[in-house]
Amino acid sequence: MKITKVEPIFLDRYLLVEIETDAGISGLGESGAWGYLESSAAAIEKYGRYLVGEDPLRIEHHWQYMYRFSHFRGSAVMGAISAIDIALWDIAGKHFGVPVHQLLGGKVRDKARVYYHVYGDTKEKLINGVKAAKAMGFTAVGHLTPFLDESRDKPYFKTHVDKMRDAIDTVAAYRDAVGREVDLCIEIHRQLTPTEAVQLGLGIEEFYPYFYEDPVTPDNIDEMAYVADKINIPIATGERFTSLWDFEMALSRNAVQYVRPDVCIVGGISGSKKIAAAAEARHVGVVPHNPLSPVSTAACLQIAASVPNFALQEYPTGEFEPPKIDMVSGAPVHDGNGYLIISDAPGIGVELKPDARERVPYTPREVATRLHADGSVVDQ
Repeated sequence: MKITKVEPIFLDRYLLVEIETDAGISGLGESGAWGYLESSAAAIEKYGRYLVGEDPLRIEHHWQYMYRFSHFRGSAVMGAISAIDIALWDIAGKHFGVPVHQLLGGKVRDKARVYYHVYGDTKEKLINGVKAAKAMGFTAVGHLTPFLDESRDKPYFKTHVDKMRDAIDTVAAYRDAVGREVDLCIEIHRQLTPTEAVQLGLGIEEFYPYFYEDPVTPDNIDEMAYVADKINIPIATGERFTSLWDFEMALSRNAVQYVRPDVCIVGGISGSKKIAAAAEARHVGVVPHNPLSPVSTAACLQIAASVPNFALQEYPTGEFEPPKIDMVSGAPVHDGNGYLIISDAPGIGVELKPDARERVPYTPREVATRLHADGSVVDQ
């Protein structure tokens, strides 16, 4: 069996890759470099020139060959490698007639607990979103900010005391809205300095967040370790990491209690499996990052199915609604009780719909960064 074609495919706000073989088997993958998809597509095309004519089952060899061929990587390149890796695993599963998780050692669970995305540019919308998620049967909610999901066009300003006090009160309102029946995954989106992160973390401890996600930027792992050492809430981080070695540095500093590998950015299924093993050695849980399409969800579920230290899976809002549901067939199904059923279909379990390109046109992301009221850049 040989690879005959490697094609990047833009759909909605996503970048997929489809790899075809001379055996009539094709594989599907996705790049997670969501801000730089055009660059990632160029990297996919470059790697495609190497892959055509190669055996698709030599997955680890191809991973090493692509990763080590040049000395410069980053998210666009790693997104391309990840998309290709997922597609090659998809081909391998179909070739052997088994789900990818069977090739990874077999299932250790039949379903994956998920957290549902909650958005809102007002506190009322966020609280209502938490209540709605509970009503739909979800036992965990995430992407849950205490700072509001405001437009990046709106200049930002708050006094320190208002910023801290309002965030603490907002988390308290989330807990009051759902009681003990729903876990809260508090998403900070790297909006705090280390000292602010400690102060807020101490202020929300009493509400027992499941985790405190990305309180500071990933630029300096020692800063995350500083925060983790001073609060009693588990830190979740890693969605911006692009390799196993980034995670190893965070793990070695005790800076993370839940690793968040993005299967579509850290080297695909191959990279994620290695990260999960490194975390397992330290009794650290795995919460795969997944703000993407059902292709990403299907790939994430192969990790959820096969690693013992899987904890929770991110499940984006609207996965069972257009346009996402119009992209693929075989998308994972929510059981109504907070879990996704892990498919036993060959490969990763999803197929691109024949008319997906017509039904789900591409919407590129433009450069838009939020500014402070004084004109400087702020993180959001």
